[in-house]
Amino acid sequence: MRPGSGPLDAETILTATEDVLRRHGPAKATVLDVARVLGVSHASVYRHFPSKAALREAVTRRWLGLAREPLATVAADTRQAPPERLRTWLTTLFAAKRKLLSEDPELFATYRVLAAEHSDAAADHVADLIEQLRVIIADGVASGDFTSPDPTATARTVFDATTAYHHPAHAPEWQTPGAEAALESVCALLINGLRSR
Repeated sequence: MRPGSGPLDAETILTATEDVLRRHGPAKATVLDVARVLGVSHASVYRHFPSKAALREAVTRRWLGLAREPLATVAADTRQAPPERLRTWLTTLFAAKRKLLSEDPELFATYRVLAAEHSDAAADHVADLIEQLRVIIADGVASGDFTSPDPTATARTVFDATTAYHHPAHAPEWQTPGAEAALESVCALLINGLRSR
């Protein structure tokens, strides 16, 4: 137990780990640093996360999950026609990534490194996003708005075609004038290409 607080839990450890990563960066942050911030032994941290790698992966998954919920809500919103839902999903993804970058640039830079290190976390995140896109595209095929012989392959293509608006490697471009208008043009092109003839 930490002095003056409740029992140590995984969320508390993850929050402290984010603070440590913000201050020290991924190369220098250690489990001992996290334990110090929490006022516990490093063994207490290891009870929740068996290794430094497991702790870093959990932090990465938590961060990547910040964009997931609003996107899942958009993907499931059948009140919007699929073409509009696809546009909303892509612009929501861009806005979420840009918000994470602008609100906490130090942590965003750290997560670029962590996401690259933990390819399972990043791969699971991408697979989840592509599945959300597949749902939208399949709904569009069912409604007659879109044509696609393979909604999964089409979802992957749409995701790849919009990489400049969600992959952290392109983050410096997200604040440039005209970025939103450029994404809107890409959305219009993709939606037009998917429409049934």
